[in-house]
Amino acid sequence: MSTRNDQLMKLRNQHTPPGLAVTTPSFITAAKGAIMIDADGRELLDFAGGIGVNNVGHCHPKVVEAIKDQADKYLHTCFHIAPYEPYIELAARLNELAPGRAEKMTMFLNSGAEAVENAVKIARYATGRPAVISFENGFHGRTSLGMTLTSKVKPYKFGFGPFAAETYRMPYAYCYRCPIGQKYPDCKVACADLLEDFFITHVAAEQVAAVIVEPIQGEGGFITPPPEYFPKLQQICRKHGILLIVDEVQTGMGRTGKVFACEHWGIEPDLITTAKSLAAGLPLSAVTGRSEIMNKPHVGGLGSTYGGNPLAVRAAQAVLEILIEDGLLQRAEQLGETLRSRFEKLQTEHEIIGEVRGKGPMLALELVRDRQTKEPAAEEAKKLTQLCYQKGLILISCGNFGNVLRVLMPLVITDEQLEQGLSILEESLQELKHSAAQKLAGGT
Repeated sequence: MSTRNDQLMKLRNQHTPPGLAVTTPSFITAAKGAIMIDADGRELLDFAGGIGVNNVGHCHPKVVEAIKDQADKYLHTCFHIAPYEPYIELAARLNELAPGRAEKMTMFLNSGAEAVENAVKIARYATGRPAVISFENGFHGRTSLGMTLTSKVKPYKFGFGPFAAETYRMPYAYCYRCPIGQKYPDCKVACADLLEDFFITHVAAEQVAAVIVEPIQGEGGFITPPPEYFPKLQQICRKHGILLIVDEVQTGMGRTGKVFACEHWGIEPDLITTAKSLAAGLPLSAVTGRSEIMNKPHVGGLGSTYGGNPLAVRAAQAVLEILIEDGLLQRAEQLGETLRSRFEKLQTEHEIIGEVRGKGPMLALELVRDRQTKEPAAEEAKKLTQLCYQKGLILISCGNFGNVLRVLMPLVITDEQLEQGLSILEESLQELKHSAAQKLAGGT
């Protein structure tokens, strides 16, 4: 018998292109906090958060109230035509929160990719230089420049070239799979020093406008650099007059236990991009940077018809209030401690878990078939997400090999819901282990 989800999937296949990938066959009709309800009335525990968009949860009452209040006043005027106060208020708040003592300015856009594009535009204009350096395993969006800066070819770049000029990519601090074959801490973070060599072999420092980097690489597998990495990277950039753009689209707004993940490393970026959880699901992104840089582009050189839409801006104001005034950042720290403890325990019980990494509640499990060879367990990761879904838990994978399980649950998740989700994950890992043992026994 056909279910409502089946019917909707048939319509989806008929009316939308296959290039729009769908992870689960559940069509959502309602969501609250960390719970989603699908078209067949099934309750699903959300450990994906709309890919890191729902840090304050689905339909947080304060966010909904702010949107409703704004909807009764005006929906759109275009900030460039008839500006409005909430835009200025939110910009001032982000300027205040951004790391560093220098005065800041903020502009608003619609998506993370759009924020990246504009950050690069500003950097090029301010420095008068054309080149931009990004990193292996990085993800910066699906627009022309965004996918050029992005590392992974399939599915993000394949068939969509040619790509933007004057962009370069260098290895990242992926300690579990060191790109230069060394081991931390004996390596003395040599991967950061590669930037100096890069200026000799790939592009001259005098030509580089900016280095753009995620504090923790999201789509790349939650790859988290050691403590010394970012301070050294920033020092090299400053030495050569290169701007450091920190892409906080996935890591920002409390996902790591701080408003901005780069705070963990004590650095002061020249430009920061934010989006995703900034407006709790409404389309909003931002570029926040030092005033002396943001002031450079000529009048009319920056803009966006919908950027800083009143509804989205009011939602973002509510998000910051929830994070800071309502103590959600502290809750995030607690979640991070609980998750790391449970994940490290799982690592001792399951050989398939090669590494636990991340910061705060932004954590991931890299799955491998052999801890010595570190052969990626991509098929097993896919099977594990399917097992979890069958039990009512939405969990998504990432990484260049598709073998990394990441958790992006709403930070408002209750202790009971967290325990339920972790129990499902543990049960699914046991099933996966049992299935592998049976397969091995059958093969011998």
